[in-house]
Amino acid sequence: MSGVTLKNAIKRYGETQVIHGIDLEIAHGEFCVFVGPSGCGKSTLLRMVAGLEATSAGEIHIGARDVTHAEPADRGVAMVFQTYALYPHMTVAENMGFGLKMNGVPKTEISKKVAEASSILQLDDYLARKPKALSGGQRQRVAIGRAIVRGPEVFLFDEPLSNLDAELRVDMRVEIARLHNEIGATMIYVTHDQVEAMTLADKIVVLRAGRIEQVGSPIALYDDPDNKFVAGFIGSPAMNFLRGMVKGDKVSVPALGEKLIDAPVTLPADGTEVFIGLRPQHLHVAPQPDSPITLDIREHLGGVSYDYLTTPTRERVIVENRGDTSAPENAGLKLDFETAHVMLFDAKTEVRIR
Repeated sequence: MSGVTLKNAIKRYGETQVIHGIDLEIAHGEFCVFVGPSGCGKSTLLRMVAGLEATSAGEIHIGARDVTHAEPADRGVAMVFQTYALYPHMTVAENMGFGLKMNGVPKTEISKKVAEASSILQLDDYLARKPKALSGGQRQRVAIGRAIVRGPEVFLFDEPLSNLDAELRVDMRVEIARLHNEIGATMIYVTHDQVEAMTLADKIVVLRAGRIEQVGSPIALYDDPDNKFVAGFIGSPAMNFLRGMVKGDKVSVPALGEKLIDAPVTLPADGTEVFIGLRPQHLHVAPQPDSPITLDIREHLGGVSYDYLTTPTRERVIVENRGDTSAPENAGLKLDFETAHVMLFDAKTEVRIR
């Protein structure tokens, strides 16, 4: 079994601690995505698993082996980077088999492994080409093939799609998902793009400032976030947040003219400041001539459009519309929603009120 376990993993650079006691279990065959904003520590954590960064304290296990202080080559991992790092003077086949050649693997075995990886990645027609004759997506597939031929226990991906254009990113997401389904290996994938995380992962690890905010399946994090950060990070467009205040058994919403709404949870003490979280698809707009809420801009994306509004309290709101239900331009608007879809967060701690 080739799962990955981190026990109180810590990383320091001198006096500065950047990874703060990470405890994490990644099961054998699981596709785990580390996601978070720039500087949250996701790439550092991945490099600690790979052995490219020394672990300052704690333990890292791959399968039954403690690899905390093992050399990268002895960990049974293969890493795919953002840059393809292909040798320009070598063919695709030579690039894919180079690591095995350097380890003294017989030519017949190298050819067999390259052929197997080429078949999985649909590179058979490109084996004799050199990197300059390949597209960006094809080069990234070669880099993945180079990892496959090593037969690692764990695949590590460090933002592998960042250099690709939008269409190729979609294509490669499909390729990587198909690869995981086909070979069933444990994969850890780093990205700042939560769309990639949602579409690829069995398990998402949301990181902020070197700490885990929440771990769970994509749907679990989307439907049941533990705090405002996770709620705002998972989902595209992001969740809307309006300021409110507890008044008895209701919540006052200044952005809607001190409108009082029912809460779907037991509320904290009267006077507690809260954030009211609403997904764009759970908001509705309708004409209301005397309303100070107006449409700022509309994004048309074919079957769906997004209306960007500003409230009298200067809070930005995004409303998702399908069909012909978009808000009228240059007119006052009424903003409405069903309280069953409301999520409440404590304004001070940003923890979800359940």
